[in-house]
Amino acid sequence: MKIDFEENYILENDSVRLSPLEVSDFKHLLEYSINEPELWRFNSGGANGEKNLEKYIRNALQQRKEEKEYPFIVFDKRKKKFVGSTRFYAFKILNNTVDLGYTWYGKQTHGDGTNKNCKYLMLEFAFEKIQVERVGFAASTLNERSINAMKSIGCTVEGIFRNYCLDNHGKRIDAIFLCILKEEWFKKVKEDLKIKLEKYAEK
Repeated sequence: MKIDFEENYILENDSVRLSPLEVSDFKHLLEYSINEPELWRFNSGGANGEKNLEKYIRNALQQRKEEKEYPFIVFDKRKKKFVGSTRFYAFKILNNTVDLGYTWYGKQTHGDGTNKNCKYLMLEFAFEKIQVERVGFAASTLNERSINAMKSIGCTVEGIFRNYCLDNHGKRIDAIFLCILKEEWFKKVKEDLKIKLEKYAEK
């Protein structure tokens, strides 16, 4: 694994730009925290509300400082505005693996290709830049939108952990785990995802 947590990586294509999350990004994300609290329905530690967003950003930046996570803010070039956040986490240097998650976007982007564009850039970075062997994903088993989105980019379901964690209301939930392997990325997933992105670009 070849990642430098102090480097400010920019991942972008014609549709989106992912930049390292900063304290000043609070103002760009506040509208979602106030107006779309349901975005964090399935996750504890969500960014719903002004105070929670402050805590969310502060924690994300601390995790980067400790070289545990690498958070991004997402800018939609088509809409010309910031639309959400995502990150790499659970870096396992010895095993050469990483997870991708903490992903959320404003409802205006749902179904418009924003997620697939971001995932393509992040997977390309993970497998081709820092050269990991596996990228993991997880979600509440109740979060059908997220699960379908992960399957649609080429993830393979690995299994379910029962009573794995808490949701945003403190209730225990089951979690589903998925992943993409490096060989799968180069053999099929990358090209399949490219084709899907081309269809969004045509719209």
